[in-house]
Amino acid sequence: MKVLLLSPHTDDVELGAGGTVARLLEENHEFFWVVFSVCEDAVPKGMPKNTLKEEFLSVIKFLGIKNYKIFNFKNKFLYNHRQEILEELWKIKKKFKPDLVIGPSLNDSHQDHNTVAMEAFRCFKKECSILGYEAPCNNREFNFDFFCRLEKRHIEKKIKMLEFYKSQYILNRSYFSKEFIYSLAKVRGTQCNSKYAEVFEVIRWIK
Repeated sequence: MKVLLLSPHTDDVELGAGGTVARLLEENHEFFWVVFSVCEDAVPKGMPKNTLKEEFLSVIKFLGIKNYKIFNFKNKFLYNHRQEILEELWKIKKKFKPDLVIGPSLNDSHQDHNTVAMEAFRCFKKECSILGYEAPCNNREFNFDFFCRLEKRHIEKKIKMLEFYKSQYILNRSYFSKEFIYSLAKVRGTQCNSKYAEVFEVIRWIK
């Protein structure tokens, strides 16, 4: 299976679907990962502007994913580039031909996440399945109908991915904490008779 991962910002896929990515990697699926903003304005004072880009590249290297593309659209202003984003997604669709797209939920309130979710739906709605990952800080409503059961090793790998984002730990992002990651995975696992899980909004499912 060919899986396309969509990150409005460098760390979004890791936070929303890191455990699922770890499981799919074990199953030897093919990946293409796209980042739309490296958030040069969201790093701690005194750190280089490209810090988040370098941290993301460390994640890619750690996971062994070789196919990726990084854009540098301005953080929080992706809506000004809707057509460019759509056109880039069309190019990727033509070249990569994904079977599954994993990106933000259509109900994500963050303007960048919502932009990527909408343009992904416009681009891929007729060709492949689309899942939206959970972002508890941004989802006012989240209809999760897809559960991905996970083992402890998948959650551990998710945490290792996030540990590359040292800049975000400096900023005390609460959703990066091990306690939060484990507790949410346990809650979702309880809902599907598993020790751990991640959940997704089914935007489109094509079999």
